[in-house]
Order: sequence, then C-alpha cells, then structure tokens
Amino acid sequence: MKCPYCTQPDSKVLDSRLTEEGSSVRRRRECPGCGERFTTYERVDQSPLIVVKKDGRRQPFDNLKLFNGLLRACEKTTLTRECLTDLVQQVEKEIRDKREREVTSWEIGETVMNKLKDLDRVAYLRFASVYREFKDLHNFQEELERLIED
Repeated sequence: MKCPYCTQPDSKVLDSRLTEEGSSVRRRRECPGCGERFTTYERVDQSPLIVVKKDGRRQPFDNLKLFNGLLRACEKTTLTRECLTDLVQQVEKEIRDKREREVTSWEIGETVMNKLKDLDRVAYLRFASVYREFKDLHNFQEELERLIED
C-alpha cells in the first residue's frame, strides 16, 4: 500500500482486525520511509449501488461523500472520525442488505438520521437541516420539538 504522506510504494502492516460488522478488515500500517502511520480498510468489491437523487438523477453511491457530509455535521462534537467511519459502514451495510441495486437519497438520509439521533443530537439536527433543506427557524424549531419529545 502506497504511503499517503510520502508516496513510498510499500508500507508495513502493524495490526489487522475485522471491523465490528465483519464486512471489512481494518489494517494499521506504518511507512518505513517517513515513519507515519495510517489506517486502511479492505472489503469485498461489490456491484455498484446506484443512488436515485430527488431530481431523478442517478449516481454511484459514494461512502466518502457521505463521510464528508457527516464530518461537517459533526464539527465540534464529541464524535470521532473512527465513529463516523463506523457509522458510514453501518449505513452502507444496512442499505446493501436490502439487496436492491438502487436506493433513494431519501432512504440513505433517513438511515443516517436514525443512527445519528442516538449518537449526538446536535449533529443529528445539523445533518437534518441540510438533508431536509430547512428554510427558516420554524423548521429548526419543529425538529427540535420532535427531538425533545423523544
């Protein structure tokens, strides 16, 4: 595996373990050139999952895009990058377990929100505000009231 820091072509595996759901292998690596450590994930190459957007466009599912959206929603919260990586993997596994070749962006968003609600309610509200396209404070207030009722 090429080092993401110095681009040396080889790296040494320090530790390998299955992820919690067992669908991928997490490897902790070290570059012999620069000494930096980094994590890689190895998983089965599955058939592409197509996301149907609100406007009808179709595009391949991109777990990095989902991770980046969660990263923005979780800024200044206690959720770690590793926790978000696990969350993305859980969401993708849940969606793939349905064995459908296409999934709507709505299904992805609802799955994320259901999981995020239990982890961090501030991050949940931030994610919901983008996902549900809140237009004003009234939308925030309605969602906040639903959270408080739960």
